[in-house]
Amino acid sequence: MTTFTLGEREIRDAVPMNEAIDAVRRGFLDLAAGEFEMPTRTALRDGQFLVMSAHHRPTASAMIKTLSVNFGRTPAIAGSVVWSETGRPDQLVATAGTVTALRTGAAVGVATDLLARPGAARLTLIGAGGQAPDQIRAVHAVRPLRRLTVVDTDPRRAETLVETVQSELPGVELRTASDAESAVGDAEIVCCATSATAPLFPASALPERVHVNAIGAYRPTMRELPAELLADSAVVVDELGAVLEESGEVIHALGAGVLTEDALTELGTALAPPSAAAPSSGARLAEATGRTVFKTVGVAVQDWAVARLLADKFLP
Repeated sequence: MTTFTLGEREIRDAVPMNEAIDAVRRGFLDLAAGEFEMPTRTALRDGQFLVMSAHHRPTASAMIKTLSVNFGRTPAIAGSVVWSETGRPDQLVATAGTVTALRTGAAVGVATDLLARPGAARLTLIGAGGQAPDQIRAVHAVRPLRRLTVVDTDPRRAETLVETVQSELPGVELRTASDAESAVGDAEIVCCATSATAPLFPASALPERVHVNAIGAYRPTMRELPAELLADSAVVVDELGAVLEESGEVIHALGAGVLTEDALTELGTALAPPSAAAPSSGARLAEATGRTVFKTVGVAVQDWAVARLLADKFLP
């Protein structure tokens, strides 16, 4: 048996964002079809250590990710993704931080493609940390941008992010800001990628028609979005069991009585193609309200989808 070990450069060179988006979309569809075994992830020390796993029955393949999270260090995420399958004697080990950023961006790309208004081209990104570049790349892949505003409490960090992605966004107007409330006022798409423990802006600050992605809060003690926004929006989540256990926004809104579980739609269900008996959930969501929200805490099927791409490219 040979173990193929991949670092950030090998992963980035092998998997462009559009391929990651397509792979993660297929993964969520398979999840909705019941083709995965995917236990709820193990979280230790209030989420500082995480273990995630997924088994895809049709391909007899499995992925296990172990990582540590520390927002006081760079990179904040460190660990490994291990891929194996019964049909191949070799295994693949990939850097968890890179896979996590890529797959989280890809999920946002899938949700934005489904829920954002066609032609939406003004993105406000709140948070300029390690997840931020792939949030921009994913949104730009499905809704080509005309304007990007990066918001961070550290102006230099926002400027550095803009400089990092500038060459990938020719012709796009690039801005930085320090006040999230004013920066979302005319956005068509908002991405939240922070470690906030309180809402980043009031619901009233948003336009009447906007799509919001929230990826940063992955523990019950964390929140990026106000409960009023969830109450007034069509809400799509990555996986119901995961958000009920881990999403501070969803847990708070349910506890406040402004949101019910049956108002939450899983992404895989929303992606399912329409039929005569069951119109597309995604179409119904888009028609239901001017505001849509995608709340993700991150689930193992996303990591499996990117790891499968890597395995197909690197394993014999």
